[in-house]
Amino acid sequence: IATDADDLLPTELELAQNFPNPFNPTTSISFSLPEKARVRVDIYNLLGQNVATLADADFTAGNHTLTWDASGTPSGLYFYRLTAGQTSLTKKMLLLK
Repeated sequence: IATDADDLLPTELELAQNFPNPFNPTTSISFSLPEKARVRVDIYNLLGQNVATLADADFTAGNHTLTWDASGTPSGLYFYRLTAGQTSLTKKMLLLK
């Protein structure tokens, strides 16, 4: 069976729920890109303050996973936002120590 490589690429920008969640002290954040894009992934606290930037670079089309080590970060609810081009996706996660 012949398959085009295009069939294996994601068809839309997707941001997965982090895993594990809740987590301590590390978690993985996965996302899928339908095409090469400049991607920025930021972590924010409940006050909207940026506590970490996991990525700010060009990524190829496909599936990617980033790891956040929150060892020096207090317990609480955090938001992670992926920005690619004009699109932003946000999800929340819980750090329990």
